[in-house]
Amino acid sequence: MKTQTKTLLSSLEVDISPDERIENLTGAEKQMVEISKALAFESRILIMDEPTSVLTSHEINILFNLMKRLKEKGLTIVYISHKLKEVKEICDRVLVLRDGYFVLDENINNITPEEMAQSMVGRELSQFFPKKVQPEDEVVFEVENICIEGLLHGVSFNLRKGEILGMGGLVGAGRTEVSEAIMGLRKMSEGNIYLNGEKILIRHPEDAVKAGLGYLSEDRQGSGIITSFSVARNTTLVSLPRYSNNFLRWINKPQELKTSEKYKNLFNLKTASLHTALEFLSGGNQQKVSMSKSIDTEPMVLIVDEPTRGIDVSAKQEIYHFINNLVQEGISCIFISSEMEELIGMCHRVVVMKDGRVTGILTNEKITEESIMLYATGIIEGEA
Repeated sequence: MKTQTKTLLSSLEVDISPDERIENLTGAEKQMVEISKALAFESRILIMDEPTSVLTSHEINILFNLMKRLKEKGLTIVYISHKLKEVKEICDRVLVLRDGYFVLDENINNITPEEMAQSMVGRELSQFFPKKVQPEDEVVFEVENICIEGLLHGVSFNLRKGEILGMGGLVGAGRTEVSEAIMGLRKMSEGNIYLNGEKILIRHPEDAVKAGLGYLSEDRQGSGIITSFSVARNTTLVSLPRYSNNFLRWINKPQELKTSEKYKNLFNLKTASLHTALEFLSGGNQQKVSMSKSIDTEPMVLIVDEPTRGIDVSAKQEIYHFINNLVQEGISCIFISSEMEELIGMCHRVVVMKDGRVTGILTNEKITEESIMLYATGIIEGEA
């Protein structure tokens, strides 16, 4: 078993011991193990559902090369993905579903990613990203010299009222660690956090929520939602004190349902009932519930980490416009993403990180794929 495991992992160019525990692996390493498990079955048909959602571009290239070799050996692959450029690159034919119906069956050479997206959404994508509205000059949030031993090294930046501040960088750059330090999920060895000019002390996530910070985690199912809980129960997970009486130990269920209904309509949530468990919802609808949970505390600053990972084009567009509406209402947003298009299309400024350090802060026309990659790889450093 160990020999076979090594062989399979080697085919994916992954150096993981067969004796290593899964809980100690990164998200990308877990995904590679999952792919290896599927290959171990020696099937004739392999169904891959969002296999690249947490992989780097290098790992994706390795996977695609393996898929091409498997195809040459006669293996048939059904490749499910919301990353349309990948579909164009690796697939021979594309089937598009919308609302449970097949709406397109086309040879990949006869269709562009933009045409696929339009088929998925059912309308023209003339304004996929909302129009940016200039934020105010007032600085509402600031982190100063945040350090976590071995992970973060003097990270500093500020956030203006009504601004969407992007955070870019390669996998392992430290973006998620910054958000977790801010929210009290990781202990800082150094650093200060200021909200509206006043220093705040955050030792625990509860402190962050009380201060006015909201958080959408990167790992939706691991730490964002409880899949066995209903839509309503997930929506009020963080804001539960607003719906409960600590003395009598009861929860105001009618009010909880009323709030959940509001977010259901706001996000166009597709669910049979507010009592439906999240395990029966699609990834996009699960993410909408997780977003509802994050904003039900009425935060002044909202941190969203990979807000559109693993969701369909239509749900992505809805979340983009919803975040844009929030900042127009005065909320400020830190937007962490591995998708270059999102950072360019959504953000007023982008903080680029590498190896736990800020290598550059890009503004306006300087926010380009080339500039982000130059700073993310450390080829150039300093404010742009």
